[in-house]
Amino acid sequence: MRPLPFFRRRLLGVLALLTILLTGCVHSPTRPIRVLVWDERQPRQKEAYTNWLGNQIADHLRTRPGLSVRSAALDDPQQGLGSLDETDVLIWWGHVRQMEIEPAVAKDIVRRIQSGRLQLIALHSAHWSRPFVEAMNERARADALRGLSPAERAQAVWVERDLFPRPITAPKYTDPVSPSVKYQRTAGRPVEIQLTLPNCCFPAYRGDGKPSVVTVKLPGHPIARGLPRTFSIAHTEMYDEPFHVPPPDEVVLEEHWAAGEKFRSGSVWRLGAGRVFYFRPGHEQYPVFFDPNVLHVLDNAVHWLGTTN
Repeated sequence: MRPLPFFRRRLLGVLALLTILLTGCVHSPTRPIRVLVWDERQPRQKEAYTNWLGNQIADHLRTRPGLSVRSAALDDPQQGLGSLDETDVLIWWGHVRQMEIEPAVAKDIVRRIQSGRLQLIALHSAHWSRPFVEAMNERARADALRGLSPAERAQAVWVERDLFPRPITAPKYTDPVSPSVKYQRTAGRPVEIQLTLPNCCFPAYRGDGKPSVVTVKLPGHPIARGLPRTFSIAHTEMYDEPFHVPPPDEVVLEEHWAAGEKFRSGSVWRLGAGRVFYFRPGHEQYPVFFDPNVLHVLDNAVHWLGTTN
């Protein structure tokens, strides 16, 4: 068989590369970003949201261009998660019913993130949702492997533990920060990775509805596009550092309270080919998700995550 002329080989190579790039994208530019707003629909939300917190977010996002938005609830068939194959960005609100999601469902969500088929936005108390916790566990494992050579990684033995015995428990200020990793090296044996998994919580919270001030730490980040450098949230719950999660790749937003507390309130982690964005402001008793700046963050985050991998 005669070899193809150089220019034809070059053209075919370019076409192949374009095919890979287009098929690997989270969504096709010919269709909207598919968003699923998932909400456990806790009854206390009715103090601030007559039609549920998740529906308020979904109703706002439906006004934005380039999005196809659905909302679902924990009590829906398949716990509202039967359409993940048709979802590009999953927004998650959970609080008092976190453990009703099966671990296998959370692992499936994380596999989808790792493959680039799904992006996750975890809101406020979803720091203890099973999908977010499993995503942070996987990121902690990936970070731990980076401390080894390729040869050591291939043979490594894992020993994992939680900071506290189950069920989940909030840490104290004096507790060691998780995740943490140690490497046990013994001659002639594989390296043992001793990993304390991320607790995914923090030592203090206060639900008195005092205002917070949000500072944009990365004004050039797509999530911060169009935001003022600082803005206030009139009524919200307070969380205080340290947040027991792997170091974020990007801390876009930081939140402060008059009493001195602060929190990394808009953080991004890469997980395989996908991303996780944690956005802290909230509490179901306060109308946080009517605030224009808060909604603008969600709008930016959905558009960025839905078009980036």
